[in-house]
Amino acid sequence: MTIRESSAIWKGNLKEGNGTMRLGSGAYEGSYTYASRFEDGPGTNPEELIGAALSGCFSMYLALILSKEGHTPTSISTTAKVHLGEGPKITLIELSTVGDVPGCDQKTFVEFAEKAKKGCPVSQALSAVDRKLEARLI
Repeated sequence: MTIRESSAIWKGNLKEGNGTMRLGSGAYEGSYTYASRFEDGPGTNPEELIGAALSGCFSMYLALILSKEGHTPTSISTTAKVHLGEGPKITLIELSTVGDVPGCDQKTFVEFAEKAKKGCPVSQALSAVDRKLEARLI
């Protein structure tokens, strides 16, 4: 079993405070604030990191599904828009994926992308959130 670890530190109250989030691998460490999460301030936020995690996991899982069916992708590019609504609550995640997959037609690509949306581990963990998917070939 693989175990991954990340950490965060928050200092101060909600509006004037600040924090840092760090990946356990050391590959990323960044600051976050009220403004970076709920407004357009500089820094990152948890939702942005969730989007990156889902985009990466989804792309890899879609590549697995396609490859198993004989359609090895040249590339898969995925973007996740994570909507933070009132509450606050994550209300929607919009996935948009573009694949360069020789020999694969649009219908098959969409079918496999839907399977990846349901099956990738991060997507499964986020199953309580509504997710939309747009999938197309280039």
